[in-house]
Amino acid sequence: MLILNYSHPLTAEQVHQLEEIAGEAVEEVRNIETRLDAGKALEGQLVALADGAGLSASEWQTRRLLVVPPALSFAAVGLLVELHGRMGYFPPVVRVRPGEGAVPPKFEVAEVMDLQGMRDRARERRGRG
Repeated sequence: MLILNYSHPLTAEQVHQLEEIAGEAVEEVRNIETRLDAGKALEGQLVALADGAGLSASEWQTRRLLVVPPALSFAAVGLLVELHGRMGYFPPVVRVRPGEGAVPPKFEVAEVMDLQGMRDRARERRGRG
């Protein structure tokens, strides 16, 4: 499994947590620098972030991927749209959270969010009400 990390570097402990949650080994973590210019349109910058993963068109559609999105909410949303277009589905994303009582903060993996599953379940609710 390949982790595309658009956020803070992952610790060995966090990678181990992800392996346990996903039930498979992490082959590689690609840390992709996420510096955005708020004074410019974001779409081109987000395309460049996706390109920064270094994946071919075939790999986008066939590799087992986990994505750690950027912390900036509008960048995360836009990047997920770009990745969906390349992959054909929403990728699973990693959510981290601060651990309780740790000073300085120590971040842990909270969950791997199945965005495609969430989208599919939302479609089922579309006709209700």
